Formats: sequence, structure tokens, C-alpha cells
Amino acid sequence: MDAEQSETRIELRDFVDLSRNVPGLDISIREFATTMQEYRAGISEITTKFKILDEDFKVRLDRNPIHTITSRLKSPRSLLEKMQRKGLPLTIPSMRENLHDIAGVRVVCNYLEDVSEIAEALLCQNDIRLVERKDYITCPKESGYRSLHLVVSVPVFLSDRSSEVPVEVQIRTIAMDFWASLEHRLRYKNEDVLQAHGPEVDDIRARLVESAHLIAAIDQAMQRIQDDIERLADEQEEERRLERIGSN
Repeated sequence: MDAEQSETRIELRDFVDLSRNVPGLDISIREFATTMQEYRAGISEITTKFKILDEDFKVRLDRNPIHTITSRLKSPRSLLEKMQRKGLPLTIPSMRENLHDIAGVRVVCNYLEDVSEIAEALLCQNDIRLVERKDYITCPKESGYRSLHLVVSVPVFLSDRSSEVPVEVQIRTIAMDFWASLEHRLRYKNEDVLQAHGPEVDDIRARLVESAHLIAAIDQAMQRIQDDIERLADEQEEERRLERIGSN
């Protein structure tokens, strides 16, 4: 049994366990399984697109803008808890209509400019439809969080049906991912402490925001260094071209 099959079995077992204790749940095991398969296919489609784009950049421009690509599918517990918090009917149609973050893909890029280039390269594809765009790089969250969030709809074709599947895409730099990962770890493990009020907690929040600003400044500095290196490389190549012309 491969990792994906094992994950699917665990997912279905968790759904069965939860269904016994969730009043008002109107989703059969078969409905849930087939729906999750569509979202997994959506993840696969988007992940493949990013891999192809990265390879295309490598062949045409001799650089790889993408550092890593990861993905996740919301767990049954997370799905049902979110629907309950929103007061939504616990049905598949309700889930499809109201939740756009069931399937998620995260792309970590090397430089700031890579984020916008990769995003636009995805969005210009004729089978991709933009559902929602939130630019937390231009307008960071109050916490200091930076990332570009896109919800895109992609068609998936299965053996007996086709479907438009929404996938949440987060695109960020290595530096943004570093800050977000550590901030999430600190917040997740110390949620009760950080939800409290007081001068020390306020100071910690302020220091987290300050660290986000420092990392953003480093991001910009690394982009400038990359730009300067590319400019020097272009100048060097032009000089060699002129020397070849002169020698002929």
C-alpha cells in the first residue's frame, strides 16, 4: 500500500468515527470518499502545473524560481469543525459552495519577483479560473504575515465525471516561509499564553511583527543582489558577443 492509499484509509476511518458523534451530518461515506478524490485530483493538477512551469523557466531562462512545492488536504475533523463554526448545513453541496481551502498547495519561491512571475504564469493558463486573490505581500496582515493567496478553480477529469475543483494556492518566498513557519509553531504551542492580555504579551506580539519587517527587508535586499548579478552577467555576455564579432 502506497502513502496516498494509506492516507485515504485513515481519512475515511476518521470520517466514520466522527460521523457517529456529529448531529445533523448528511454525508455518506461514499459521497465523502468521491468528493475527497476530486480535491486530491485538483491538488495533483495544480502541483503538476507548477512543476512544469519551474522546468520551463529552467530550460528557457536557466533558473528555477520555485524552491519547494507542498500540498495538503483538510482533515475530516477540520472540515466538519469549520462548517459547524460557520453554521453551515453538513452536506457535500454546502461544503463545495462555502469552503475554498479544502485543497491547498504551497509554493515557496527563491526571490520576491519569482512570486509574481509564477502566479501570473499560472493564472494566464486557459483552464485556470481565478476565484479569489489576497495579496498579503503588498498589504501584510497585522501580525506581520506575508504571502500571496490565490483560490483557483481547475478542471479535473476522472473515469466517470469531470468537475471544477477550487484549490487554495499560497505563494511566498523562502524568507516569508521561514517567518510564517516559526510564528505558527510559536502560536500553536503557546496559544493560551498569546491570547492573554498584558504588557509582556503585547511586547512579544510587537517583536514578532518587528521580525517580520526585518525579514521583509532581507527579502528586498536579496532581490536587489540577484538583480545586480543578473545585470553583470548580461553585461559580461554582451562584451563576449562583441569580442566574437570583432574577432571575425
